[in-house]
Amino acid sequence: MSGFLLSWAATVPDYAAPLLIAALGLVICEKAGVLNLAPEGVMAVGAMTGALVVMGGQGPWTGLAVGALAGMALSLCFGLAVVVFRADQTLTGLATVAAGLGLSGLFGRDAVQKPFTGLPRFGETGWGADLPRLLGQQNAVIVLALVLMVAVGLWLGRSRAGLRLRAVGEDPAAADVAGVNVQRVQLLAIAASGLLGGLAGAYLSVVSAQVWVEGMIAGRGWIVVALVIFAGWRPGMVLVGALLFGGAEALMPRLQAVGVAFPVYIGAMLPYALTLVVFVVAMLRQRGADVAPAALGRVFLRQDRH
Repeated sequence: MSGFLLSWAATVPDYAAPLLIAALGLVICEKAGVLNLAPEGVMAVGAMTGALVVMGGQGPWTGLAVGALAGMALSLCFGLAVVVFRADQTLTGLATVAAGLGLSGLFGRDAVQKPFTGLPRFGETGWGADLPRLLGQQNAVIVLALVLMVAVGLWLGRSRAGLRLRAVGEDPAAADVAGVNVQRVQLLAIAASGLLGGLAGAYLSVVSAQVWVEGMIAGRGWIVVALVIFAGWRPGMVLVGALLFGGAEALMPRLQAVGVAFPVYIGAMLPYALTLVVFVVAMLRQRGADVAPAALGRVFLRQDRH
């Protein structure tokens, strides 16, 4: 039993890292008052782009960086639509998901199921060969994700820029009166969200799977949306949610590896069933409390300022 738990615990960070990274980006975006349902499409573009770059002969870090930039580019299209042209944020987010999935399927179709060498784990490097299994299974991006969580929390809570961003998400009219450029803040927040979402997607292809498969995001973008709600838009609680969802997802392969018989469809639906449970629990816990940014999803027009 201890061997099973150790093996499971060693794989949980690998499943949790992309959720944590993408959710931190979404926290930044929604703290600025922009409702963003696009992570599924952004992560798909990041995963496809990262895989293509590595397959083209570049290193895994280059693949991760370019995948992140591809996610940011798609997110900026979403940002231009909702911030500059003031399109409906919900519909535009869903359209961005469809665009991301379509683009990744179109440009990545010739790269499907072609393995490549991605980012190594600590135990696969010369210096980390003697690390315990729990540490040897991890990789540098997991460490980066933890650093990002601390940095985002400190930035939002203690910096002047973070205060301006939160002010825009709570009352954009008041922030505008105080001299804050609301549109610029929201566009930068959306760009940051896309950058981290693209990095999360690239992680799945360049680090976890080391292969590109169409549909490999498999609903994780929607899990990220639920995770942020569960966390109450707090970076520290995002880590708790990522470990919860990542642990549930990591459990299925471990059970199959030790020969536990259960319908594969039940295993596949577990993370999404957990998402629904978390939604209900989060809504009950937050009932009557002002948890979400007050202006989340609200279009700001300067002429409406009182």
